Amino acid sequence: MTSRKPVECWLTDMDGVLVHEEQAIPGAADFLRHLQDSGRRFLVLTNNSIYTPRDLRARLHASGIDIPEQAIWTSALATAQFLQDQREGGSAYVVGEAGLTTALHDVGYVMTERSPDYVVLGETRTYSFEAITRAIRLIEDGSRFIATNPDATGPSPHGPMPATGSIAALITKATGVEPYYVGKPNPLMMRSALNRIDAHSETTVMIGDRMDTDIVSGLEAGLRTILVMTGSTRAHQVDRHPFVPTRVVESIADVVPLIDEFAP
Repeated sequence: MTSRKPVECWLTDMDGVLVHEEQAIPGAADFLRHLQDSGRRFLVLTNNSIYTPRDLRARLHASGIDIPEQAIWTSALATAQFLQDQREGGSAYVVGEAGLTTALHDVGYVMTERSPDYVVLGETRTYSFEAITRAIRLIEDGSRFIATNPDATGPSPHGPMPATGSIAALITKATGVEPYYVGKPNPLMMRSALNRIDAHSETTVMIGDRMDTDIVSGLEAGLRTILVMTGSTRAHQVDRHPFVPTRVVESIADVVPLIDEFAP
């Protein structure tokens, strides 16, 4: 890693890297403070589309992590940007929470149940059978199907719970239509994050806890990658994949000294 270009920018996943539910992982606050103190550009990424960046900043702050809301990039924001680029001023039927509807409103999208350009599926803790049925009928009638992220399950204090990918599979089974997923592992999410902070792939590192989303999307976007062992992927699972991270470390605490080591 040291023989390559110096690292100017950092991208990091949130859940499993910086926090577990509402608890900060040791070293996370130090890592982000060091990035800010050294003037490095960075973004915290999450596939979770439930919350707005303001909500997420408040959640992080409550766990002892202080970053501006502009430093948070969600799959909802990436999805809204993608739809704005594809069809400016369009319309959508949304199955999701405030994080997604706010992001779409902010790019000028109209929420409607009448022949929307898109059905947009995001994360929610209260999936409505009625809303899913409406989504299926709209897709059958020709609306394009978009989903914020393909994660089949998400974490909760009581164990895994069904996430966007699982509900998307239900809709696909009913309609025969596969969604276009915007969030990780789609490298589009990484590209939009890089553009957001004016970063270049050759001088940026992605930190994640999942080989199948964080690491593969970082790799496909041309970034160096660091896998931490505090989240989804276990050490014995790393070698099962046909690709490897640039580095594997125990936790985000081990990345703090790398900020200076890889600095320009």
